[in-house]
Amino acid sequence: MKNAFAIVTLSALMATHAMAQTPVAPADAAASPSASATAAAQEEGTESKVDAKADAKADGLPKVELSSDLLYKLTRAEMEFKSGQWQGPYVTMMVAAQQTRDPRLARRASEMALAAKQGSEALAAIRLWRELAPDSDEATQFFLGFVVLTDKIEEAEPIFAERLANAPGGARGVALFQMQQILSRSNDKLYAYSMMTRLVQPYLDMFEAHLVLAQGALSLGERDRAIREANKALAIKPNSELAALTLAQVTGEPEAANKVLATFLQKNPDAVEVRGAYARLLVEQKQLEPAREQFLLLLKSQPDNVGALYALGIVALQLEDTKGAEQYFKRFLAVLEKNPGDTRDPFKALMILSQIAETRGDTAGAIAWLDKVDNSASAGYVEARLRRAQLIARGGNLDAARKALTEIETDDPASQAQVLLVDAQFLRDAGYVQSAYTVMENALLRFPDNPELLYDYALLAERLDKFELMEASLRRVMALAPDNQHAYNALGYSLAERGLRLEEAHALIEKALQMAPGDPFIMDSMGWVQFRMGNLAAAENALRRAYAVRSDPEIAVHLGEVLWQRGDKAEAQKLWREAQSKDPKNDALKSTLARLNVSL
Repeated sequence: MKNAFAIVTLSALMATHAMAQTPVAPADAAASPSASATAAAQEEGTESKVDAKADAKADGLPKVELSSDLLYKLTRAEMEFKSGQWQGPYVTMMVAAQQTRDPRLARRASEMALAAKQGSEALAAIRLWRELAPDSDEATQFFLGFVVLTDKIEEAEPIFAERLANAPGGARGVALFQMQQILSRSNDKLYAYSMMTRLVQPYLDMFEAHLVLAQGALSLGERDRAIREANKALAIKPNSELAALTLAQVTGEPEAANKVLATFLQKNPDAVEVRGAYARLLVEQKQLEPAREQFLLLLKSQPDNVGALYALGIVALQLEDTKGAEQYFKRFLAVLEKNPGDTRDPFKALMILSQIAETRGDTAGAIAWLDKVDNSASAGYVEARLRRAQLIARGGNLDAARKALTEIETDDPASQAQVLLVDAQFLRDAGYVQSAYTVMENALLRFPDNPELLYDYALLAERLDKFELMEASLRRVMALAPDNQHAYNALGYSLAERGLRLEEAHALIEKALQMAPGDPFIMDSMGWVQFRMGNLAAAENALRRAYAVRSDPEIAVHLGEVLWQRGDKAEAQKLWREAQSKDPKNDALKSTLARLNVSL
């Protein structure tokens, strides 16, 4: 179905025409009865009638004289439509189309009605457009797409029948796929399928006919019929990759799909599309080694297959073959570089190569890969620039890291807010809490309703003992982002840590835990509030579950204190030593040991 067109949906039509880059205007060839005549009239400022005979003859359009009156009406209609009106401009275009018999004006009327979401008026205009341009495939496609999306689907049947009958033998298969794609968008799936069944009856000797029947049956949930039809298609054309892929799709069972594709490949080893699909299916089933074998076979026949190279890189990563992954991603980028017309974005591959370099301690290499994401139009540009700054900061050069942030070019408010957030994090991690707080305070003047900024601002306020401000900010986050479990957890933990409003603290943490039941840090908060409430057994249970999920030093400190209070001092000290080995500078550990007068 690679060559089959995709009819746009009603909503897509509305959006597309409402936002058209070249709106129909009197001087536009898509709208006026004679583009050259209109341009000449406007340029010379004349009101004389212009003979559009030459243009009409060339375009198969009616011979229309562009009078000053018609030019005025069309221009006024466009200006009114641009100002937000639709009804008057629509009527003007429809009347002009009927008077001049020019299909471009009917087309423009349909665009106006679609932009105004007026379905009945749009259909009337499209009908007129087809009447005035009976040979226009575009008008027919618009009409078919529209009636299929409404309750007038029966009007499509004679048109489909005529198109199929008149299609040249070699093009009939594509026409069948086009019909199936349009009908698949119908709200009445059963009626659409019955229509399709009738329409394909004269062409049941074609494998494409059975493929569209298989897809239609699948959309109705009739899997057995879908399988029968796909098998018929494959019987008619045993070497059809499309038939094999369809049969694999409609089976519904991964193992059955595997068998279909593997059997087909035994008979057709050069089937590129099927082999790629088979390899991807194996990846989905976590059969990584067999998947790698299939991608390698694909690469053997097509050494520059970028899809196979990228997939092999991902599979190698999952198999913990970092060296292999690096080689495949480098080859992937090299092939892209040799084909500047390829529209694939290399961002993900560059990020992975940067992470590989970082993992082996090669910070300079990691930054070098990120530097290749130098196109601000790339979807990952800001992410790459932020990561680059973070690597610089991790190397200890705070000034250079902050300077790198100022060099990020973006007009996106969310990205601008993210840059400020990272800047404050750099300052906070370097111990400049007050400076970080100031950066965040200024950021919120620009983006007062950004939940991420508000959350970090609240944490910084707490570090500076601005507890009322912290609570107000976190409650603002809850209002803006009710599903943000971190805000509930942070406020609940802060109250528990200070021994305040413990029942409320418990309720806040409980709500956070309901949102993210597997989060070890929220489990830790629950254990801590239970400890503060004197429920030592419940506290130990919650903290042990948290530590089992993530052996974080902070959780170890809390669990150790609970065990210490319960009399298991040896186990407590063991946990604290583990925490100390992981994070010797941990402030929570230091304060706990000092408060309990414990030395390790």
